Amino acid sequence: MSPESTPSILLVEDDQMDVMNVQRELRRQHIEVPLTHARNGREALDLLRGENGQEKIAKPSLVMLDINMPRMNGLELLAALRADPEFAGLNVFIMTTSDLDADRFKAQQLAVSGYIIKPLSFETFGEGGTSVDGFSLFLDLIQLKR
Repeated sequence: MSPESTPSILLVEDDQMDVMNVQRELRRQHIEVPLTHARNGREALDLLRGENGQEKIAKPSLVMLDINMPRMNGLELLAALRADPEFAGLNVFIMTTSDLDADRFKAQQLAVSGYIIKPLSFETFGEGGTSVDGFSLFLDLIQLKR
């Protein structure tokens, strides 16, 4: 299996508690794939492109990113990914505390795969407590199970 075809996740999040929450939810769902963490959009681009002294990572199966981050926020990163032919088709989910219509609209314009309000939890599936976007993320993650 080539590195490009090995399932993996890129998590772009500046809050360490949110990183730990995502890792915990993935473990609870028995999704055991490599997870690369970047603290902001600039760091994520450096990892994806192998720039600024960072070793280039294999293209991830899924990108989960926050909006509100220093240096380069999630929407700026999403725009950069969509403008880059190598990464334009990446499956990207925004996870954020922002429920602003302007943020949702901008994300939709940039062909985001889903927009999920934090905290991320799969406990409420089937109880009507999770959005369609959250369910889409859940299905994509299930496909990553080994």
